[in-house]
Amino acid sequence: MKKHIPNAITCANLFSGCIGIVMAFDGNLKLAAYFVLLSGFFDFFDGMAARFLNVKSEIGKQLDSLADMVSFGFLPGVVMFQLLKTSDLGSPFLAYLGFTITLFSALRLAKFNIDERQTEDFIGLNTPMNTLFIVSMPFIADEHPDIIHSGAVLIAITLLCSFLMVSEIKIFSFKLNGLSWVANRMKFIFLFVSIMLVAILKFVAVPFILVLYIGFSVAHFKLKK
Repeated sequence: MKKHIPNAITCANLFSGCIGIVMAFDGNLKLAAYFVLLSGFFDFFDGMAARFLNVKSEIGKQLDSLADMVSFGFLPGVVMFQLLKTSDLGSPFLAYLGFTITLFSALRLAKFNIDERQTEDFIGLNTPMNTLFIVSMPFIADEHPDIIHSGAVLIAITLLCSFLMVSEIKIFSFKLNGLSWVANRMKFIFLFVSIMLVAILKFVAVPFILVLYIGFSVAHFKLKK
């Protein structure tokens, strides 16, 4: 029975992603963001459950990627499509460029599955973090509408995020091999700063957290060397 627990959690990730997509297509982008958070919660705990119960399997690995493709691949593409559709572009056809996020998310996940360098950490921006950044934009639009409703800015963000996902930038994961301060100080500092930013700015903190995530990752691997 226990071997099915991680897969059930992964399916919960997939189900949350499906609901988030429906919300996004209906224009409820903020509600879709909360389902992304729920998917991220399940995505974190399915792997933890598999390790704790010692029931890792190939089907679990494949199911995880398929669920991630929906929750952290298709869903952010829909959100970006909707944002571009209501931007100042003037052409509804350019809104479909938002699905570039989905295409590069698929490439990112495919690379992750076959890249033996990514057993502990990531090469390129991981799809959950990218998705969190994309779904934060409707919240940022409340305070900075001119930026988020600019089609040029949204296309630039789409291209930048797509590049980051398939780049060779090494990004740390949160699989801790112990609680050593020396080995994990950049991760601990990043988590502390991120929690403080979220407490103050909520979803608006996400772009700052993304920049910090990349910066702290670069510092983390330089220190390891």
